[in-house]
Amino acid sequence: MTNESKWAIGGAIKDPKSITAQWNPSNLSLIDGVKVKEVKNVVKNNGFLTEIYRQDWELDNLTVDQIFQVSLLPGGISAWHAHEITTDRIFVNTGLIKVVLYDAREESPTYGQINEFRCGALRPLLIIVPPRVWHGVQNFTNEHAALLNIVDKAYQYDDPDHWRIPLDSPEIPYKFS
Repeated sequence: MTNESKWAIGGAIKDPKSITAQWNPSNLSLIDGVKVKEVKNVVKNNGFLTEIYRQDWELDNLTVDQIFQVSLLPGGISAWHAHEITTDRIFVNTGLIKVVLYDAREESPTYGQINEFRCGALRPLLIIVPPRVWHGVQNFTNEHAALLNIVDKAYQYDDPDHWRIPLDSPEIPYKFS
């Protein structure tokens, strides 16, 4: 009889390691072409400053052609979508949002892989989403949330580079909850 059996409730499962001593995810294998930059808040005597994107971070060498904000009501989900040629750079600037990526590129070494990120102002991340990687976002709180998207190719009103499938598509093995 282990010490655990004296106090653990039947069916309890121990958490796996999820973070390193440096507070980096320990088990996150990124989808090919996805890049993540943790951004530090700079505390000032009147609030705080957060850099969102800098070319000298050398995450990519792409242009910035458009920046837009997406607002999500509590529980709001926007999924699934992908772009054939556009790269997204997603930054959550208000509230908490789950960003989920799915690699459906058959030629990719990470084909079939999912990445899930929980992002917000307390621990900001810039997530680079390459073309043809499906993505969805969810406000998983009871407060308003918003993200900025810094794209390399502006939305083309006459010929959008925007592909969609339904939120509950069986083509993507992920369910938002």
